[in-house]
Amino acid sequence: MKIQFCGAAREVTGSAHLITLEDGFKILLDCGLYQGSSDDMLEFNEHWYFSPSEIGCLILSHAHIDHSGRIPKLVGDGFQGDIHCTHATRDLCSIMLLDSAKIQEMDVKYYNKRQLKRGHKDRLKEPLYTTRDVEMAWNLFDSHGYGRWFRVHDSVEALFQDAGHILGSANVTLRIQEKGRTILFGFTGDVGRPNRPILRDPVPLPEVDYLICESTYGDRDHEAAPNELERFLKIILHTCIEKQGKLIIPAFSVGRTQEIVYMLDQLESAGRLPDIPVYVDSPLAVNATTVFGSHPECFDNDLNEYLLLDDDPFGFNSLAYVRNVEISKKLNYSGEPSIIISSSGMMNAGRVKHHLFHNIENARNTFLIVGYCAPGTPGGALRDGAKQLRIFGEEKIVKAEIEVMDSFSAHADRHELADHISNQKDSIRKLFLVHGTLDRQEAFRIFLQERGFHGVEIPELGQEFEL
Repeated sequence: MKIQFCGAAREVTGSAHLITLEDGFKILLDCGLYQGSSDDMLEFNEHWYFSPSEIGCLILSHAHIDHSGRIPKLVGDGFQGDIHCTHATRDLCSIMLLDSAKIQEMDVKYYNKRQLKRGHKDRLKEPLYTTRDVEMAWNLFDSHGYGRWFRVHDSVEALFQDAGHILGSANVTLRIQEKGRTILFGFTGDVGRPNRPILRDPVPLPEVDYLICESTYGDRDHEAAPNELERFLKIILHTCIEKQGKLIIPAFSVGRTQEIVYMLDQLESAGRLPDIPVYVDSPLAVNATTVFGSHPECFDNDLNEYLLLDDDPFGFNSLAYVRNVEISKKLNYSGEPSIIISSSGMMNAGRVKHHLFHNIENARNTFLIVGYCAPGTPGGALRDGAKQLRIFGEEKIVKAEIEVMDSFSAHADRHELADHISNQKDSIRKLFLVHGTLDRQEAFRIFLQERGFHGVEIPELGQEFEL
């Protein structure tokens, strides 16, 4: 048996890990889209480290595009196996992959229009995949509940347990029978944080022989949660009341947006939210919030108790969900104080990129970054203190305030990750760190070794290991 790391190796996006069994059966763990602009990764989304038609099945940890976003291309390039995931992940993928396909189509249409205008007919492109490819992929999804073993091959059973990262997220355990022995293989997926709103806490994997572990925040600890709501309210009051400006929150449509809305709902219910309009400016977020309401099996006890007092934790009087693009455009030019929550979280695509373009040079405004932003994205640049940005071909001076709240992160920090896998110390033969930049992975490897872990590897992209 061997494992090849086909994505998110020394990177934080494009998750894809290929297991090949002794009998030749191939299991792909995740099939994510690379999101970023590194020169070394320009061709990543177009090419495979394997033949898609040879993959026996895909096991999907969760619906985020950096884990699921190349599924339509995988299917379009010949994959015909089952796609195993949780029930909520299947529902989220039904809207997220369609949204991603439309973005692919629109981006290529815009690019080709510019090339034709410049007389470069030889540079025209095709979209990475289309809505038709998404429709073909839908037929292959096979969903499962948490905590129940299911068979993916004659010699392999799989188990999903709640990873607490986003709705429907799961870690994966494989029970593999080979040569008269049982091998347990684990994949953490993206690990959420304990004691976060809405979702249940992450459930540790059983003891395994081999483990793939994420390392997004392997070099740091997050801001303590008890001060989170107060700091969030302080930023709202400073921006919208004192400065009379806009608070623009780039947030992923699934997970982060709902968490922010839920916190605003709690502030409104307590009479602490100022009387200002709040907009969720993302059609995908609107649809995703509907999916959230359909999966109470993923909610934690606090939210279930809150539902007894407020039957809609994702809605209040001053909140508006914006689908119409014309209304979204009006928000760019509006001078009224407001809160705008818009995707994408890294500000490299979607409606928030337009809000960035129109509002970054106004000192009255604040951009609140509430999650990881890959290097090379506008969000990554702002996190690193950029003084100017190139947006839609224009240079923009950063005059708006930039705030960062990593306590909102849906990724566990180094202590939370180490606690999550602490039961693996005695059983594990190899521990592979993925989904992290190299500097953070090297720091996390030292952190784990100091706590008794051994056999910690940091694979390179495309690297294979015999197990």
